[in-house]
Amino acid sequence: MTRKKISLLAPLVMASAVALAVTGCSSAGGGGGDGEAGEPRTGGTLKVLSNGDADHIDPQLVAYVPSNSITRVISRSILSYETSNDEAERTALVGDLATEVPEPADDGLSYSITLRDGATWDAADGARPIVSADIERGIKRICNPHIGAALGGYFISLIEGMAEFCEGFSSVTPEVEPMKDYIESNDISGIETPDDKTVIFHLVEPASDFTSMLSLPTANPAPIEALDYIPDSPEYRNNFVASGPYTIAEHKPDVKMTLERNPSWEADSDPLRKAYVDSIEMTMGVEVDAAMQQLQAGSADLLFDLQPGPANIQQLNSVGDDKFSTLENGGVDQFLWINTKTDNNDGALQKLEVRQALQYAIDKTAVVQVMGGEDIASVTNGIFGPGINGYEEYAPYGDGSGKADPEKAKELLAEAGVESLTLKFPYRNLGSQPDIAQTVQASLEEAGISVELFPVPPTDYYANFMTNHENATSGEWDVALVGWSPDWVGGAARSVFQPQFSFDGNPQSYNYVDYNNDEANELAAQALAAGSPEEAGKLWHQVDQVVMADSPIVSIVAKKKANYHSERVQNFAIYSLAQNGDWANVWLSE
Repeated sequence: MTRKKISLLAPLVMASAVALAVTGCSSAGGGGGDGEAGEPRTGGTLKVLSNGDADHIDPQLVAYVPSNSITRVISRSILSYETSNDEAERTALVGDLATEVPEPADDGLSYSITLRDGATWDAADGARPIVSADIERGIKRICNPHIGAALGGYFISLIEGMAEFCEGFSSVTPEVEPMKDYIESNDISGIETPDDKTVIFHLVEPASDFTSMLSLPTANPAPIEALDYIPDSPEYRNNFVASGPYTIAEHKPDVKMTLERNPSWEADSDPLRKAYVDSIEMTMGVEVDAAMQQLQAGSADLLFDLQPGPANIQQLNSVGDDKFSTLENGGVDQFLWINTKTDNNDGALQKLEVRQALQYAIDKTAVVQVMGGEDIASVTNGIFGPGINGYEEYAPYGDGSGKADPEKAKELLAEAGVESLTLKFPYRNLGSQPDIAQTVQASLEEAGISVELFPVPPTDYYANFMTNHENATSGEWDVALVGWSPDWVGGAARSVFQPQFSFDGNPQSYNYVDYNNDEANELAAQALAAGSPEEAGKLWHQVDQVVMADSPIVSIVAKKKANYHSERVQNFAIYSLAQNGDWANVWLSE
């Protein structure tokens, strides 16, 4: 594993947002019929159940997949996706505020956006057109010194002059007036706004996935009023200026959110949102079993951050319930990071043969069963999950079946001169995570590897334990289970590789051991400059192969996203960034 500074971007946290092949019985019409003669019906209140709250209301800061359902209906994006249960349709970029998806110019270094007519802000003094300055303002807010955008790194290093803009912004006092003054007094050289309808982006290097980034809420426009408040503060939320078909009527954090129609929204200006329901109510603090009971009883309609559990899925499949569906999201739900920075076990994990032994020791098929079986989970062997451009089924270790080979593991340990190996293994004390950890533990012990399991509170696992790099270097852990989902749709390999498997000297939160490989970086750069998706896919697969040859992780399982809805929900079709039915386009049969 070698290190070399590269020009790839450095996002700060994970988020995930990709929806691919839907399986199961659910169709675009949803369960329970499509209403009278299959015609859409207007009216009613869509009732959504949630365990927790949105991570953010402020679009620039959103990084949590479920939160995209809320952002979709209150804030318009530059580019977006059609609502569909057809994979090709829902993963194809289309214009939202932009009239069309821009083509690259200047050898891939510039993109010109034209804003459509009729899109407005629901301002206090009346509807006001969304203009190019609002797009620029949204991009500027990404790196505010109070709370930077989780996905902002993709933009900061790619848009010309943005890194310099953000460096200056970092020294500004994180208070309203100094931040407002800096935004209004400083420009990003790579963003031109020659008139109210045109935005031109200039990049520092070609990036075939730049248009996909423009579908993220991170790039959404911001109204001038946003500068009057600390980003995503209670004051910001209470004065939120909507641009989508709904606006926030009430928000009690961790308790309830109510959305009502935005009177300034014009349907003719919005090709993606039909806004059939009159209002949306989200009730928080609900556990999955109680939520499923309410959906089946018809007292609630959709799930926000909840999914049917293994027992629910078994029951729904047994009766052929057509309101249940699954989809691949491009991520790897379970993989095992191997700590190469620790001196535990006399530095054994720094030896390639030892890391390869772990590849053979783990029974991935057993983990699949713990996670609900093959209807919901599948064995993975690389850094990319099914649905990512660059994913291919291959077997760098073993026969690809996922079954353990403890004798091969013992053989590799012997070759490495390791007679005794004891691994510190943290796990999230949440849901099925303890069972998964114990299943992996049993596999490792079959190969003669001792395991010391210890729980970490779920709210601390990523935020305070895994992302604290001191815990890696000090040997607080040796192996750890994590998951990752891409940040956008389809050609999202960058959002898997870059934040986890590249290192330019600046630590990244989710590259827990500063892993880096020069060859992989070079292949990734070629993929980003590729002339076609096919060429890019082949290069990204080579990236996968190079990384897995170093064995920094054991890829274990990809889990499908499971969705369920009530009988009265019609037109349940997927909005890709939310991996769920689109609140903006469902209607209710009563």
